[in-house]
Amino acid sequence: MSENMSENIATEIMNMKLWKGCFKQNLNKFVEQFTESITVDRRLYKEDIEGSIAHVTMLHSCGLVKEEEKEIIIKTLKEIEVDIEQNRIELKTELEDIHMNIESELIKRIGDTGRKLHTGRSRNDQIVTDLRLYTRKHIDFIIELLLTIMKHLANLSEKHAKTIMPGFTHFQIAQPISLGHYLLAYACMFQRDINRLIDCRKRVNINPLGSAALAGTTHHINRYLTAKLLHFDEPSENCLDSISDRDFVIEFISTCCLIVMHLSRISEEFIIFMNPQFNFLSLPESFLTGSSIMPQKKNPDVLELIRGKTGRIYANLINILTTMKCQTLAYNRDLQEDKLPLFDTVDNIVMCLVAFGKLIEKSIFNEQEMYETAIKGFSISTDVADYLVKKGVPFRTSHEIVGSMIKYCKEKHKTFSDLTLTELKTFHNFISDDIIDILCIENSLKFKNHVGGTSPDQVKISVQSFRLYIQKITNKLEFKFND
Repeated sequence: MSENMSENIATEIMNMKLWKGCFKQNLNKFVEQFTESITVDRRLYKEDIEGSIAHVTMLHSCGLVKEEEKEIIIKTLKEIEVDIEQNRIELKTELEDIHMNIESELIKRIGDTGRKLHTGRSRNDQIVTDLRLYTRKHIDFIIELLLTIMKHLANLSEKHAKTIMPGFTHFQIAQPISLGHYLLAYACMFQRDINRLIDCRKRVNINPLGSAALAGTTHHINRYLTAKLLHFDEPSENCLDSISDRDFVIEFISTCCLIVMHLSRISEEFIIFMNPQFNFLSLPESFLTGSSIMPQKKNPDVLELIRGKTGRIYANLINILTTMKCQTLAYNRDLQEDKLPLFDTVDNIVMCLVAFGKLIEKSIFNEQEMYETAIKGFSISTDVADYLVKKGVPFRTSHEIVGSMIKYCKEKHKTFSDLTLTELKTFHNFISDDIIDILCIENSLKFKNHVGGTSPDQVKISVQSFRLYIQKITNKLEFKFND
């Protein structure tokens, strides 16, 4: 194509929008700015080009474009992708969105052949295809990040299978548990998150391309081929539904809400545990900040920001739910607002997962402080009550007996282990020297040796179970950890 012809086509595109055929007036400049989405959806350029390559490949297989036309379109689309990536193309607001920018650039470069690309499709099915490809890609990436965190938790749990810490209910000292048991509780949460993402992915991985505006197309297209080329499981069942469906976005953001809620919970506890009054945890200084006025301060800003971003991701869910609550079938311009909550959720959940993954890997736990706190808190009280129950004392009676023992210890400034056998026997005549084993806090963990229990043996079994799960999912999604 000659240089003059290319310039003429470019001028035509700029002066007349690709959809403007029946319009007599130019679009108002303010409306042009108000309705543009290129500032947001420009990040979909890879997905848009991927979908277009699949679409033109299908058009050729159905005899709708020639071999040489397919080849030049694909070649040019790939060149455009590189040029966008390297900021050699100015994406223009007057062209509204990423789809029009790419198509206009294609026509500018290869003329009327580029105009054939849009045969049998609409921007309606184009955008939802892009969104599904984008969401699927980031589901896989988020699963990888969660698996990395689970791996760090499993490693720490194995290391701390015998490390004793106080367990809490109502955030009051309840019973001794192993630190490994505590960390694996969060591994369980993240495992559920991964399973939800895998399930969500099934509903994301449906091919809407070929639905066109809402009813399909009169062209004899092959939607199974585009599904195969884009690695979708199958074409969508109903064109009208697939154009207006954003359930997959809602489900994905909802799942991210659960992920960040779990991150926020462990962040909250870590913030408390690193407080000098607890002194259970030391975080790497590279993840802490100082105070502008107090020289002694080391602030857990990363953890606090994870906690803060939780509300932001929750808000994104409300945002998209509200956008969808009164959408008539099929496409309405309101759906342009689906991208901001999706993109913001992806950006923030990825940052939170990366940050926490780096932080947990280098966290150091103060084993001695946790052990001493567990002893001070009479955390084996239930074990002592159970001891009496096994001797034949009704539980409510044994509960009262142990309560009186605690009262006595507090008056005498003692712990259970400080009591002599003579003192212990004053509380009930069923108490004998075998109570010594019960008063050993290590045995409190050891004796809870059943599925899900806090004993070191059970922690080690759980660690192996999680490692098998991590390997299974890693293999399934073909991820490789970069240690």
